Amino acid sequence: MLLAFGTPAKVAGRLHKTAPVLAQALGLALAPPLAPADPQASLAALSERAAPAGGSPAQLVTLPIDPGQGLAGGGHWAESLGAWRQPALLLFSAKQLDSGLPAAATALLERWRVPCAGLVQWGGSWQAGSRRADSLPWLGGLDLDAAEESGDPLLLRRALALRWQQLQLS
Repeated sequence: MLLAFGTPAKVAGRLHKTAPVLAQALGLALAPPLAPADPQASLAALSERAAPAGGSPAQLVTLPIDPGQGLAGGGHWAESLGAWRQPALLLFSAKQLDSGLPAAATALLERWRVPCAGLVQWGGSWQAGSRRADSLPWLGGLDLDAAEESGDPLLLRRALALRWQQLQLS
């Protein structure tokens, strides 16, 4: 599950632009986004799609809404993702790194026991020292639109594979 944070327009735009590139970099198939209005039905359908273990490729599924945004019927997506134990990859723009949003989003998902596959920075210059200093599970950065790549897709894929193994053991 690929999650982004912010206003509805920003989340939709960021996921539309980044999900195909990120899926390719990670070696995952890009699945259709989840329907944001009904978490339980969407996650049940996702679970059914993933059930046939007979060689179905790993998929990256996007949620076109901030998982902390309230839902009309009460609760929010983060709560449902935790109930379904749906692993999540968190995407942040370089501009969002100047705020406490990565830490707050990680804390929200921890609160609801959403398995965090890691955080990915999109765009900007990757500052490994700064990312290590915030003690969050960063996988790396990526921006294939830039003249100079801010990350290495192969390193990002390896970091995600290692993090996935850690999640499977816990």
